[in-house]
Amino acid sequence: MSVVLGLVGVWAQSVGVTGASLGPRGSGHCHQAWRVRSMGVTRVSPGTGASLDLGGWGSVPPMIPVPAAWQRPYLNIFKHFRVEEWKRSAKEGDVAALTDTRLKGTIYRIRGSNPASSYLQLPRAGTQSLGLTGRYLYLLFRPLPRKHFLVHLDVTTEDNQVVRISFSNLFKEFKSTATWLQFPFVCGAANGGTARRGREGWGMEQPGLVEGATGAAPADVRWTCLVLDLPSILGLYLNRRYSHLRGVKLCSNLLVKNLCTSDLLFEPGVTFSEARLRDLSSRGVAPMPRELAFPVPKGENWHDLYDYIRYGCSPCHCSSQSSPRPREGQDGLGCPMEEDPSLALSMMVLSCFLFQGLVPDPILKLKTIIGFGGCSTKWALWTRDSTAVVYPCHAVIVALLLKTGEQRFFLGHTDKVSVLAFSGSSTLLASAQAGPRGVGRLWDFPTGTCLCLFKTYLQSLVSLRWVLVGAGVCSALRHGSFSMVVVWNTAQATRGGGVTVLAKAHTDVDIQAMKIAFFDDTRMVSCGRDNIRLWRVRSGALRSCPVSLGEYHSLDFTDLAFEEGPEREPEERALFVCSRSGHVLEVDYKNVCVQSARRLLPAQPQGNGQEQAGSGPGIAINSISMSLTFCATGSEDGYVRLWPLDFSAAVLEAEHEAPVSSVCISPDGHKVLSTTATGNLGYLDIQARDYNTLMRSHKDSVLGFSVEGRWKLIATVSQDNTIRVWDLTSMQQLYDFSAAEETPCTVAFHPSWKILACGFDSGVVRTFSLAASDLLLEHKQHRAAITGLTFSPDGNLMFSSCLQGTLALYSFVAQKTQVLRVLGNVVARDAGIGVDTLVVSGDSRLLAFVGPSKYVVTVMEACSLDELLRVDISTFDLHSAILDSAVKVCFGPVPQGELLVATSSNKILVLDAKTGRLVSPVGAGHFMSLWETSVGDSRRALSQVFIGHSEPVRQVAFTPDQQHVISVGDAIFLWDFLAPPPVRSSPASLGAALKPFPRAASCRYRFLLCVAEPRKGTKTPKSPCSIRPDSYRHFTPRFKASVFSSPPAGSEALKLKAVIGYNGNGRGNMVWNPDTGFFAYSCGCVIVVEDLHSGSQNHWLGHAEEISTLALSHDAQVLASASGKKDGDSHCQICIWSTQDGACTAELFHHETQVQAMAFSWDDRFLVTIGDYSDQTMALWSTHTYELMLSTRVLEPLHDVAFSPVSHQDLACVGRGAVMFWLLEQQGAAVRLKVHRAPAPDVLGLVELTSLCYGADALLYSGTNSGQICVWDTETNSCFMTWEADEGEIGVLVCRHKRLVSGSNTKRIRLWSVATVQELRLKGPDTRSGLVLLEHEITLDGTIVSAAFDDSLEMGIVGTTAGTLWYINWVESTSIRLISGHKNKVTEVCFSPDESHCATCGEDGSVRIWALGSTELVVQFQVLNQSCQCLAWKPRPVGLWPCAVESQHVVAGYSDGTVRVFSVSRTEMELKMHPHTAALTAIAYSTDGEMILSGGKNGIVAVSSPRTGMTIHVLADHKGSPITVLQCTRKQYHDFGVEGGELWLATSSDRRVSVWGSDWLQDKCELLDWLSFPAPAGPEVSVAPGLDSLPPSLAAFCPWEHGVLVYVGFGMQEEALFYSLRKKQVLRKISLPAFATSLSLSPAAPFMAIGFGDRLLRLQPCPAGDPQDYAGHDDTVHLCRFAPSGRRLLTASHSAVLVWELTGA
Repeated sequence: MSVVLGLVGVWAQSVGVTGASLGPRGSGHCHQAWRVRSMGVTRVSPGTGASLDLGGWGSVPPMIPVPAAWQRPYLNIFKHFRVEEWKRSAKEGDVAALTDTRLKGTIYRIRGSNPASSYLQLPRAGTQSLGLTGRYLYLLFRPLPRKHFLVHLDVTTEDNQVVRISFSNLFKEFKSTATWLQFPFVCGAANGGTARRGREGWGMEQPGLVEGATGAAPADVRWTCLVLDLPSILGLYLNRRYSHLRGVKLCSNLLVKNLCTSDLLFEPGVTFSEARLRDLSSRGVAPMPRELAFPVPKGENWHDLYDYIRYGCSPCHCSSQSSPRPREGQDGLGCPMEEDPSLALSMMVLSCFLFQGLVPDPILKLKTIIGFGGCSTKWALWTRDSTAVVYPCHAVIVALLLKTGEQRFFLGHTDKVSVLAFSGSSTLLASAQAGPRGVGRLWDFPTGTCLCLFKTYLQSLVSLRWVLVGAGVCSALRHGSFSMVVVWNTAQATRGGGVTVLAKAHTDVDIQAMKIAFFDDTRMVSCGRDNIRLWRVRSGALRSCPVSLGEYHSLDFTDLAFEEGPEREPEERALFVCSRSGHVLEVDYKNVCVQSARRLLPAQPQGNGQEQAGSGPGIAINSISMSLTFCATGSEDGYVRLWPLDFSAAVLEAEHEAPVSSVCISPDGHKVLSTTATGNLGYLDIQARDYNTLMRSHKDSVLGFSVEGRWKLIATVSQDNTIRVWDLTSMQQLYDFSAAEETPCTVAFHPSWKILACGFDSGVVRTFSLAASDLLLEHKQHRAAITGLTFSPDGNLMFSSCLQGTLALYSFVAQKTQVLRVLGNVVARDAGIGVDTLVVSGDSRLLAFVGPSKYVVTVMEACSLDELLRVDISTFDLHSAILDSAVKVCFGPVPQGELLVATSSNKILVLDAKTGRLVSPVGAGHFMSLWETSVGDSRRALSQVFIGHSEPVRQVAFTPDQQHVISVGDAIFLWDFLAPPPVRSSPASLGAALKPFPRAASCRYRFLLCVAEPRKGTKTPKSPCSIRPDSYRHFTPRFKASVFSSPPAGSEALKLKAVIGYNGNGRGNMVWNPDTGFFAYSCGCVIVVEDLHSGSQNHWLGHAEEISTLALSHDAQVLASASGKKDGDSHCQICIWSTQDGACTAELFHHETQVQAMAFSWDDRFLVTIGDYSDQTMALWSTHTYELMLSTRVLEPLHDVAFSPVSHQDLACVGRGAVMFWLLEQQGAAVRLKVHRAPAPDVLGLVELTSLCYGADALLYSGTNSGQICVWDTETNSCFMTWEADEGEIGVLVCRHKRLVSGSNTKRIRLWSVATVQELRLKGPDTRSGLVLLEHEITLDGTIVSAAFDDSLEMGIVGTTAGTLWYINWVESTSIRLISGHKNKVTEVCFSPDESHCATCGEDGSVRIWALGSTELVVQFQVLNQSCQCLAWKPRPVGLWPCAVESQHVVAGYSDGTVRVFSVSRTEMELKMHPHTAALTAIAYSTDGEMILSGGKNGIVAVSSPRTGMTIHVLADHKGSPITVLQCTRKQYHDFGVEGGELWLATSSDRRVSVWGSDWLQDKCELLDWLSFPAPAGPEVSVAPGLDSLPPSLAAFCPWEHGVLVYVGFGMQEEALFYSLRKKQVLRKISLPAFATSLSLSPAAPFMAIGFGDRLLRLQPCPAGDPQDYAGHDDTVHLCRFAPSGRRLLTASHSAVLVWELTGA
């Protein structure tokens, strides 16, 4: 009898392994799900609910109970149980029997807005059972168009456990508990009546499209035959045996034709004659019976009219695989064992789809893995013949043949392998993975087949040791102070049986190692801290006895080994046990005592060259191994030592770089295998006295790699702070570069030279020479972690990007690099760190990346970084309520060179790289997927999915010769690519690569590798608290590169007069009290308190960061505002303001990240604040002292909070899938909170509850991110009603009496009548949602983020993400703009000549005219799909004042190179010109308004006439560098030798200023002066604080000093320079605290306004005087403009525009 012994955590319960994982098939190739079609069997990759064939992977169908004769061959449930009779079935709500003429029979229609109140149930009573034992359940149904439906199946297991299986298009993802399985169902459209093909699991998709989530059924949804293999589903997900079907509940909204059970697998569209011809009956397949068949007109095909979906069914059409079908084992309870479902479920929910098989299948074969260890580095075993070594590499078991280096793989584990053990003959291999899904596997080692699976009870594994001696396996687990030892019987495993538990015992001793005696499978020995114990199994019981240790009782024992030797009685053989103190104890096994003890000491050299045993501390021994003639030890000092059996002195030593984890002497006694703590594996050849390294590995996750084709090298970077270079042929390590205090992020090989570039998390880019093994150069252009690094294919250029969005361009000549250009804020900063951020086209002409935001992909000219194309990915799916963002980009092979973009919605978009036009969308794969796309047919997408990695795959790419694929994550995987030879082309990379492949003479195919992010539940390095919830209601601060500097106190010459804009990024950041009229909102870091009648503003300044939310007390006397933490602070800032005088009375600090929401109690005694998803704390404050009363941490993100309107003791908050009801108990000074967590109704599935508000009389309303509103009874804390209130997420709810207002991300605000809800509160599930009436609906310009209404809900104010505050009047059904602003960055501001208005433009393409008196928006000119970069107001004609209305014109420049002139008075565009080929960056009118000067991003300056629309002059003096400033002044300068009345200047970003004299009437334009300002040379460039790139170059004519201009910009010093045009020299310098980001000179007084990156505005007196600094901006002050009179000043930071007034001016 073979015995398997396992040691597990005490009290570990027998929890079923939830499902089956994907085991080995071929070389890690994932099997496919099956989709039956009329044209045969088409394999599709596993989708949500797709059929999952586990053939060849270690699963067999569980034993199926034989049905009674009356249930054969099938049972019509509706007919047999007479569903039409009320005694037999329960019908609630709108359930009706109808006659369908098309189907020629009776169908049942179930409809209603609440699935819980409209259903058809069989049997009628819950205590009854259908008792149907058929294996397959057939449901013939059709979802009602544009509706949701729900189906419940109650099944009973053999252990009488009732399990509910539900599927619905309400569910967003798969969810599993011990008694409930919830499957999402994706409904598909009919697609014009043609057969739909694609991934179909619980539904399907149209060709070429990917449905990212479930949703309401489409309008043309078809009738479907759904087949469920109930025993397989129970065995796969819950590890339970199926007994019978207990009940069925069909809920609205759907049509049902029939329901039946059978043991046969019926195939539609197959006649009886065809079935006989194909011999389907031998495979358990039969034609569809007449009662289940849908009618098919003559000449039509069944599959063209209907859908047939099988789930859990293992079809008989499986193609044979190289490995035989494994058999499933059974645990001690007799349950069929399946493996953990985390991998399988992830692939089923988010996987590729396949139209036809790739050839060959599989197209990848795993060849080599570089890596060792994972869970530990202790396990490495010899085979019996000593020719191979077996070891784990994370989730893969590798057998390495020493002679050839060939590797063989055992695939199937879904987590890191923690233990290995061989049988005595090496024919059986045991392995296990630990953790919450502990699974053991027994392998047939010669064939690589998994014989069985068994639960290991290792839910709380801390450490595990498996070693094999003889015929058994022993294991050891340490779990706190308790352990449990389990003995398994494996005798039946090789004969198709399972693994059963023989005995188990609890113990409180520590166990570090455990072995089975080779002479008796029933005897074991264990050792650990302070103990050595002998164990024995007898009569089904496991008993142990301790070895008397005497004076050695306090030693820490680490390993043990039995004595080898000549024939002796087994029990007389000695047992050797080693310890960390260096002691080796020889134990008398027979007498259970210590026979002798030796302490091994390191050898000390003598003067004569000999060595002797030294003195001092002993050798800390980690492992020991015995042979016939010697003993081997591995110790903490890094030595493997060989000793004679008397341990007199070490005869041979081998030193390692790290502590030795284990040693193992080969069976032939010639080699000693050793492993180290750093992941090295090797062996000592005793005869040759030589050490051979078998495997080196990174000690932590591999972050990225680069492949070099000429010398066949691969370089990898890892979190272990090393850069390693490997030989691609031998896979041996060649170089190792380490950085002690820096982590390398990305790496790139030069395409021609043996040079390696690497980017680090410190922002440094270093280049290394592999030939010299030395550092070449170091670049410090970046200040954050490097996210992208690549060379152009021709090797002339290098590019780098960092986490702050900076992009750098380098020239690479003669193996030396030189910085050519640095741009800031161009690469997306909110997309996170990843490899392959920058990609270059195969012809080295184009550079592409995601940026400047994650929604935009930018294409630039590689040699100059000039922007050529910008594509907004979020605009491709206008119907989605969630914005799609770009994740990765890559170029296709030349000459087509399409741009491929992987998106967050799991699509791959194929774009034209020149125009940005969408060529084709493709569905995305999960884990590592291979796609084939056809140039001629964009709808075809073929894919295969491969497993093997236990951690997220960080990067994948083809090798340069395109014969292999490399993927990295936990280790380095090399795959053989088995497709036919490629055509000649350049590879590309998309977290992956494209590969050309000639499938036919007329059609070129390309292969695409892609890696999807791991789904929820899979292991990811991110902690759960760092993952943002799926809710727009959750606040996320806008990213800012700037940091705040507090200005010194002093007298103020500037006063903030007005703020233009509302922060639509805030959440709940607008308050209004209709009784007092108090109205306030936030714009950036400023609180604006506005009088709604006069429009006058007061501004409360106290925050330095963006304000996230506001809360107003019920008496409107106190306002609370919250913002992020200032630079240097450890907590967020909450300010308490008095609304009477605007004074800040208190500042509160508690939350670490952002404050998500705040609320006052109804009596204003308490203030509650909740943190965001990273903080997850709720704090309660006393409003009398504003001291923190208590704080509690919740386990999930919270979105909103509210106090009860009738009691200050009750409050509620909403979060992930639940409402938390809190009760505040106060006894004296002591305060505590009691909480009750009420989960959302099951019918909603997995949802986020995103908003809430209290109603009247114990009612609470909550909104969800899927559009439902739930009504809760606050007395019972239960939900009694739900209804579909919107198609998107509901983020705002306001309730007054019998009316409710809801606002969502569909831009709609709705008014509901909820008068009858209170009456229905006692009716429970019988409530009808139709009694809630929609009274009004208004669509606004953005997602609703804030709302405040009067007590009758007749009028209110609503804020949107578009930066607009709307006045809403429900009585008149009107919406009026109260406050508006730019949603995106403001790019220019200017005053009108009479200063009554100002104009702004922004990246959103709008030009807006504002009335300065009221800050109201007067006119808005919008250009779609363009960014407006600059604008200017036409100056007042000479001699006219005030300015004539008809001369009010504004000119604006756009990103497409066009110039547009708008008439303000007529509110229309008067002229459009196109003088530039690149984006405009500066524009100005001549002083007389007769000419327009415009400058482009390419440095070209054009002079155009607005009268004729003609371009008169084109000046290329600044070509190559963007124009930053154009300014004209009306002066005569005869002494300069220039005729004419106008002088103008142009400034470019390369620190050059040109000054020109012009006479436009006589067509004269002469260069007067050319200025170049110096800057530091070389790559060591320090960037201004708060900036990601070099500061702008800015210049202006000095109004109060003729012939002088002022220049600020990047230079040798941080200063402003005054340059005299007459003297041709710098007159004076004014020192600045930092490089300026904006500049304006007052026309009326000697003042300069200067903006800085640290959010400060400085007013600088000239030529000398004390400057004054002003706060109020929440980002870089990138614009400042004085009014013509000098009395006002406009400034801008991001989207906020501030109007200042000079006091006393």
